[in-house]
Amino acid sequence: MTIRIYNTLTHNKEVFKPIEEGKVSMYVCGPTVYNFIHIGNARPAIVFDTVRRYFEYKGYKVDYVLNFTDVDDKIIKAANELGEEVPTIANKFIQAYLEDVEALGVKEATHNPRVMDTMDDIINFIDVLIQKGYAYEADGDVYFKPRAFDGYGKLSHQSIDELRSGARIQVGEKKEDPLDFALWKQAKEGEISWDSPWGKGRPGWHIECSTMVKKYLGDTIDIHAGGQDLTFPHHENEIAQSEAMTGKTFANYWMHNGYINIDNEKMSKSLGNFVLTRDLIANHDPQTLRFFMLSVHYRNPINFTEELLQSAKNSLDRIRTAYQNLEHRKENSLNLVEDETVWLQKINESKNRFEQEMDDDFNTANAISVIFDLAKEANVYLQQKQTSTSVIETFQEAIQSLIEVLGITIKAEKNLLDEEIETLIEERNEARKSRNFSRADEIRDMLKEQGIILEDTPQGVRWKRG
Repeated sequence: MTIRIYNTLTHNKEVFKPIEEGKVSMYVCGPTVYNFIHIGNARPAIVFDTVRRYFEYKGYKVDYVLNFTDVDDKIIKAANELGEEVPTIANKFIQAYLEDVEALGVKEATHNPRVMDTMDDIINFIDVLIQKGYAYEADGDVYFKPRAFDGYGKLSHQSIDELRSGARIQVGEKKEDPLDFALWKQAKEGEISWDSPWGKGRPGWHIECSTMVKKYLGDTIDIHAGGQDLTFPHHENEIAQSEAMTGKTFANYWMHNGYINIDNEKMSKSLGNFVLTRDLIANHDPQTLRFFMLSVHYRNPINFTEELLQSAKNSLDRIRTAYQNLEHRKENSLNLVEDETVWLQKINESKNRFEQEMDDDFNTANAISVIFDLAKEANVYLQQKQTSTSVIETFQEAIQSLIEVLGITIKAEKNLLDEEIETLIEERNEARKSRNFSRADEIRDMLKEQGIILEDTPQGVRWKRG
C-alpha cells in the first residue's frame, strides 16, 4: 500500500509521490530560541520525527531539515532582559532544545540551519524579489506585496480581501498596503544588525525559512511541516515569497500538527498553564511523553493532564511487560512445536495492519492499538504448555521493530537473580512496616515489569516468574 498524506493545501489525503524516487526532502519549522521549549514545541518535534522514521522504515532516504530562528524580537528582548548578547542567548537555547528532543528520542536532523549563518543568502533572495517587482524598499525597510502574487491565501483557504479585512498598518510602518509584510527591518539603535543594500537591519521571520529551504533542499521540496498555528501567516507568506522568486511550486505536501491543551484549556503564559518540556522529562520517563504524544492522531488536538500521562505510562509498561515475558520464557522454549505457522501468520498480519495504519496519513494512534493487540497475542501464546523459540523471537522482533518506528525503545533487561528478588521483597516489607506505601508499590511495579508476580499471603510474600 502506498503512503497517503493529508495535504493542508488541498484539504485532501493524497498519494505521496516523491520528486526523486526513493528520496524525501522534508523541512520542519523549528523553534525561536529565546527560552526552553514547551510541550507545544515538543509535539511537532516528535510527530515529524516519527514521519521521518516511517519513511525510512519503508526504505526512503530522508533529507530532513529543521531550522533555528536565532534572530527575532523575542530573542532581542530576552537578551536585553538578561544583559546578554543575542548570539549567546541563541546558543544557550539551541543547545537546550537539542538536549530536550534527544531525550524524547528525536533523531538528529540532516541539517539544522540558523538565520545568522544564512544572512547573505537572505539578502540575495530579497534583492531578487525587489527586482521582480514583488517587493519594495521604504526608508530602510523592505516589504513583500501579496497582491502582486497570484494565489495568495491558497494555503489558509482565504481570499485576499478576507485577509485584508483583519490587516492593519502599525505606527511606524511604511508599507503601502496593510497586507504587505516585512522582508527586511531597519535596525533600531543598539539592536543586532547586518549590512544590506537597504542599510543596516535584520530579516523578517518569513523570509528566513524560505531562504533556508531553498539553500538546503532546492526550489521545490516534497514536504513542508510545522504546527497548525504556522499555517497563516508564516507558511502562507513562505509560499508567496518562494514561488514569486522561483516561479516553481514551493512544496508538494503541507503537514500541520494540532494544538495542545492543558487540562482542557489552551496553553498560554497568561493562564499560568505553560508547561516546559524539560520540567516534564525531569520527572517522567521521556519515552512516556513521546508515547503520549503519539497516542492521538497528529492532526487532532491533544489534551495534556498528569492523569493522561500516567495512563500513557501504564499502557507503555504493558507493552514492555509483554516483551519481557517473552524474554523470560525463551530459555524454556523448544526449537519446534505444533501450530507454529499459525502464530507466525498472526504476527505477520499484525505487521501488515501496522503499515496500513501508518500508510493512512501516519495514524500513530491506530498503529499503537495494533502493537497492543500484538502484545496481547504474545501473552496468549505464552499461556501454552509448549512454546517455540522461533515464534517467541518473531514476536519480540515484531514488537520491537514496530514500536521503534514510533521512536520508542524496548530493551531486554537482564533477568533478576533469585537473591536480588528476595532483597527487593525484603525492602518492600520494610517500606510497608514504616508506612512508606509509595515505595512499596514502586518495588511491586518494578518487579512486575521484570515479570515477577508477588502474592501476599498470611504466611508471607510468595513470588513467581510470570
